[in-house]
Amino acid sequence: MKKYLALCGLVAPLATCLAPPAYAIVVYDPTNYASNVLQAARALQQINNQIQQIQNQASSLLNEAKNLASLPLSTLSTLQDQVQQTRRLLGSAQRIAYDVQDIQNVFASRYTGAGLRGDAAQMVANADARWEDSVGALQDAMRVQAGVVGNLEGVQTSVEALVNASQSATGALQVAQAGNQMLALQSQQLADLTAAIAAQGRAQALDSAQSAAVQAEARERFRRFRGN
Repeated sequence: MKKYLALCGLVAPLATCLAPPAYAIVVYDPTNYASNVLQAARALQQINNQIQQIQNQASSLLNEAKNLASLPLSTLSTLQDQVQQTRRLLGSAQRIAYDVQDIQNVFASRYTGAGLRGDAAQMVANADARWEDSVGALQDAMRVQAGVVGNLEGVQTSVEALVNASQSATGALQVAQAGNQMLALQSQQLADLTAAIAAQGRAQALDSAQSAAVQAEARERFRRFRGN
């Protein structure tokens, strides 16, 4: 028995040393795996949504930048030069200018009243002055008309440039600015038309006034002849 127990005491440690090591057993849980996959998918979707929001914000900023971009074309200086030229032509009117007080004074001196009842020399002088008024007004009207016609070439050039600029506009501001410049161009054309009509009307009015003065003067001469 003692020999048997001693032998067992020697074999037991050796058996323990020769025993194979123990390994951990992995247990697969389908429910947990599905939950992890779902969470990962949701996180990926959130990231994609954030990326899309950033892209939308970037596109919005680009559009705002385009809408705020100014039109690289301005015809304002050309329009101002044309308007100033027309104003200079009107301002250079000969003899009877576009002034209410001046017109009243001139008409009182040689178109009506005592201006038609002076002596013979005075009547001749007034008749010559009235003729010069009419001729000067006709010349002024033709000068204004020539200036308006001369502006047409600049108007055509401006219209073509503005149309091209509006067609290639990249934002709302550029479109609005092109439209505003087109309106300014139309205003300039209306101003030229008004100037031409005013100059022509002035010439016609002075011609009619001269005819009326001639008739009144003729009646005065006949009255004097008959009285004599």
